[in-house]
Amino acid sequence: MVPRADILPIAACLGGLWYAGVVHAHHSHSNIDRSDIQRHTGVVSEYSWTMPHVYLKVQAPNARGEVVEYSIELLHPPGMLQRGWTAESFHPGERITWEGASDRDPNRYYSGLSWVEKADGTRLSNERRDAPVEPSTDFTGLWVRDLRGARPHYTPPEGWPYTERAAALVERFNEDQNPQIQCRNPGPPKSTLLPYPIQISRPDDATIVMRYELRDAPRVLHLDRDRAPGPPSKLGHSVAWFEGDELVVETTHFVADRWGIHTGVDSSEQKHLLERFKLSNQGRSLDVQMTVTDPVYLKEPVVIDYHLAKLPDRELLSVPCTLENARLFLEGGYQAD
Repeated sequence: MVPRADILPIAACLGGLWYAGVVHAHHSHSNIDRSDIQRHTGVVSEYSWTMPHVYLKVQAPNARGEVVEYSIELLHPPGMLQRGWTAESFHPGERITWEGASDRDPNRYYSGLSWVEKADGTRLSNERRDAPVEPSTDFTGLWVRDLRGARPHYTPPEGWPYTERAAALVERFNEDQNPQIQCRNPGPPKSTLLPYPIQISRPDDATIVMRYELRDAPRVLHLDRDRAPGPPSKLGHSVAWFEGDELVVETTHFVADRWGIHTGVDSSEQKHLLERFKLSNQGRSLDVQMTVTDPVYLKEPVVIDYHLAKLPDRELLSVPCTLENARLFLEGGYQAD
């Protein structure tokens, strides 16, 4: 039997915002005490609308009355956009009040956020502002990870048929190995598992294009199955065809890729990916089954069942990834000894 990894949606979760009582993130954030909700008032020193996550830095008094700089980690820009935030929501020098969970270390000024209020009374929060969604009839549109109540993988999948090489990687797993910390993005299937929206379009009869938000290179699916592949790459060479109401995609010609299979699981040049896409929920959901083969890291193929939810159409964001924000993203997972 082929092993499976079921990643099921929560339409309300896009990846890494701190809730007052619940947290979903790329890293554990076990340093945050979700039962210790505090309110602070201070002055914005920096508002960073960049990848991998948005940050607010605020000069505010601590419990001893000393003015210190708090770091507030939010979602990635697409997730914040759904919550009504923009790149212009805050500016240095603005006075704000916010409420959120506190760091377990009283000497570490890292804060979650449930809501924030500006001096003029404008309040922003972590609540999504969902707009009406037009269903898709042909797979096109803007889609995002849909977890259906389950949590995304923060660690390598358990129970997979790892080779010795992969087992050694899993044993040594650490979040600081994440390629996104270096502003590098893996190819599929890992790229599809990330919480960033994916735009699917049909520019002509010969191609389907998948554009991953916040990443430059589009993934082109060739409906001409005899098309010669180009040089190997992280995205590989994809050919596609229709079987009834399913879109089937076969991808080969990869390069070696850190976390190219899944969280903490690299891939090799021998990776082979077979994907099946099918519309459901009257065109508002996209069910994806990904079968990945890689003899360097997997003793046998694994199947990943995955789901995407339809979003209102909009232009894709173009937001830079900075190594400084990547460092803050990693530090957010700090855990005191």
